[in-house]
Amino acid sequence: MTHSPRKIIIDTDPGQDDAFAILLALASPEDLDVLGVVAVAGNVPLPLTELNSRKIVELSGKTATKIFAGCDRPLKRKLVTAEHVHGKTGLDGPDLPAPTMPLQTQHGVEFIIETLRREPAHTVTLCPLGPLTNIAQAFLQAPDVVGRVQQIVLMGGAYFEVGNITPAAEFNIYVDPEAAEIVFKSGVPLVVMPLDVTHKVLTTRARVEAFRGLNTEVGRVAAEWADFFERFDMEKYGSDGGPLHDPTVIAYLIRPDLFKGRHINVEIETQSDLTLGMTVADWWGVTNRPANALFIGSVDADGFFDLLTERLARL
Repeated sequence: MTHSPRKIIIDTDPGQDDAFAILLALASPEDLDVLGVVAVAGNVPLPLTELNSRKIVELSGKTATKIFAGCDRPLKRKLVTAEHVHGKTGLDGPDLPAPTMPLQTQHGVEFIIETLRREPAHTVTLCPLGPLTNIAQAFLQAPDVVGRVQQIVLMGGAYFEVGNITPAAEFNIYVDPEAAEIVFKSGVPLVVMPLDVTHKVLTTRARVEAFRGLNTEVGRVAAEWADFFERFDMEKYGSDGGPLHDPTVIAYLIRPDLFKGRHINVEIETQSDLTLGMTVADWWGVTNRPANALFIGSVDADGFFDLLTERLARL
């Protein structure tokens, strides 16, 4: 049985782990039809996330992919960035050439709205890998598109692993908690890849060497990104490697059987100074709040890395 590839929009703030997600999607045309890549301010400011998006797509060779710049700041807050993790360019590690492919002139939020209106209802999946600003802004500007989204599969939040930017909050949600609240309350079917699952996909030596062993430019660059990115997390968590957060989103769309989770209620804290941006996940069903998200808790890490390596080998 052949299925037509699933239409997706990638919303991203690259980020080495975002780069892996974008490459995985572009390497999988039989599974995923990438309608566009929209940059958002997050790991680094927007001028760098849009530049990095173009560098990554150019590396993949899929230069017909359209790239847009979205919002340069959260809905209501000052931008918090993460150069301490990703380096000053957001994509530190290997030196990539300046991209020759253009940025589209249309604003990324307008592109999201226009695409959701143009494509048949429930055929476009949104894949946010960074703060949820662009998605929330599209929903605020065009409430008619909310009910047209097939699904949102996002990287963000945490429950058992708690926070990575504050004691209680994961970075993507913390940067724009108001946007996250809009998305989580939207009624769109949500699949959430929290730190609980991404901390189980670690770039061990053998996994990084498998990228390098592809003996391709993409393999070399991927290995160097992993080498750079994992230093911070290995020191912080004492782990065997760094977590590849964002490609879990794309892997889920290709191989959902690799993941397990629970359909639960997840609320976003937007008021408290102490727990701002916390994803309050009712994992144990102790409230009667209705479930609004499939919150992923575990993954077949070897299967995930096999998929990632096999697909990167195609580029």
